[in-house]
Parts: sequence; structure tokens; C-alpha cells
Amino acid sequence: MAAGNYEVDDLTLARGDFLIERHIATAMPAAHWHDHVELNLLLEGEMTYLFNGRREEVEAGRLVLFWAAIPHQTIAVTDNAALIVIYLPLADFLALPIDREARRFTMQGGFLTDPAATGHDGFVTARWVEEWNKSGPQRRSLLREEIALRVRRFILDCVETGRLSGGEAGTAAVAAAVRHVEALTDLVNSHYGEPVSMPDLAARAGIHPSTANKAFRDVLGLSVNEYLTRYRVARAMQRLVDTEDPILTIAYDCGFGSSSRFYELFKARTGQTPLAFRRALSRKG
Repeated sequence: MAAGNYEVDDLTLARGDFLIERHIATAMPAAHWHDHVELNLLLEGEMTYLFNGRREEVEAGRLVLFWAAIPHQTIAVTDNAALIVIYLPLADFLALPIDREARRFTMQGGFLTDPAATGHDGFVTARWVEEWNKSGPQRRSLLREEIALRVRRFILDCVETGRLSGGEAGTAAVAAAVRHVEALTDLVNSHYGEPVSMPDLAARAGIHPSTANKAFRDVLGLSVNEYLTRYRVARAMQRLVDTEDPILTIAYDCGFGSSSRFYELFKARTGQTPLAFRRALSRKG
């Protein structure tokens, strides 16, 4: 996990814990990632993320949601802009009874923005932060239920208003590198199930391999191969939850060349075997 400017303890993120916190948003010197789904509410000002190779604008009072395992970096923010961040463990998000296409969209690097900013979320999220910091297990459990319900409503609003959109491309200042990253991520998203390698992807994009990796590291803070692995594991997680397909079928469909390689990488990234992950999510459902 790359360190960013968040005040939250990186150990908390590394463990995959549920967390609510408030801080003053600042520009990050490098990309940041962790295995949560983030729900953000900017209370004032404006903020811009570089997310999945694209610029995503965040307005005050309007919730945004994204999978934080996709490297993201705050590249612009107005002064003294307060931000509330809810870190929802990936397993909790996958267990929510939400629209499957919206869940797939999120896991594939989508950036969801609330269709309307009503002002109500500012009061509610501020209460969540206050109560989380001073409450015991019972009230924290209740808060998690409240937040899960708000996420479900958020997703439903996005689905019903057609808000499943991938965002806009980068501006001229980062145009060349962002164009390369966009081309490569699109190829990964389309061909992750095939036995592709970084040189294969670079060749398909018409980019020299060293240029491809440099662009990825400059924009996302990781290599093309690391992004490919993360994406394959994410799609495997989705299949394990959404289908009853055999685990070996999922492994091969998601581009893993052998069952042993799949088990090794999946457990390293999630802390569980694929079967344990599926069973845990089935019990929550």
C-alpha cells in the first residue's frame, strides 16, 4: 500500500477495518490504495482525484463512492476543505444486496457520484464521525447498519438516474501519460482473462514497454503487471460472490495460468483462500 496524506493509521487500512474519519483534504504526493470501498463527502470547496487514470471532480455536499484498491491521488483541492471518509471493507460491500451491474461497475474501476446534493448528508455524516469516535461496540454496529443502508440508497439512485459513468480523461498537463494509462487500463479491463503480459498489452496499445511502465508508475504509482494482478483478483472476488461457478473455472477465466498461482495470489491479497472467501460472503448473505 502506498502512503498518502490521510491522517488515518495505515495499519488500520492494511487490516481492512471499517472506519469513519474526518480530515482536511490536501494534495497527495503519490497515489494511495488499500482494499476498501470508500464513501467520501467533501463538506466545502472542491477536490480533484486522479483515479484509474482519469480526473474525477468532487463537489461539496455530493457523496462519491469508489473501490480504493484502484490507485487514487488527490491532485487538487481548495484550502481548508473538510472531507469525511468512510472506509467500508470490501467484503462488507460485496455482501450488500445491491444492483449487480453497479457492483461490477465499481469493481471494474468506476467512480460513482451522487445524483443530487441535498445538504442532509453533511449533517448525518458529521454525526456518524462524532458517534464513531465516542461509542462502544453496540452503537458502532448500528452505525455500520445505517451506513450500509445509505450506500444501498446511493447505489439505487445512481442506477435509476443512469449515473454509471467512467469519468472524463485527464487535462493537457498530464495528457500524454494519462492517455497511455487509459489505453492500457482499457486493454486490461477487456483482456484480463487472456494470457496477456505487460509487453503484450504495450504492443496492443502501440506503446514501448518502458514508456508504458513509466506512465503507469507516474500516474498510478504502480506497474502494469501489478494493476493487471489487482484487476484479476478483483474480478475473481466478484465471480466468487455473484456466481456459483467452480473456483477452478473462475481462476482460468480471470487469467490465472494455474490453480496454484490463483490460490497463492488470492490468499496473499485477501488473507483468505477463494473457498473461505466465498463461504464467508455466503453466510453474510
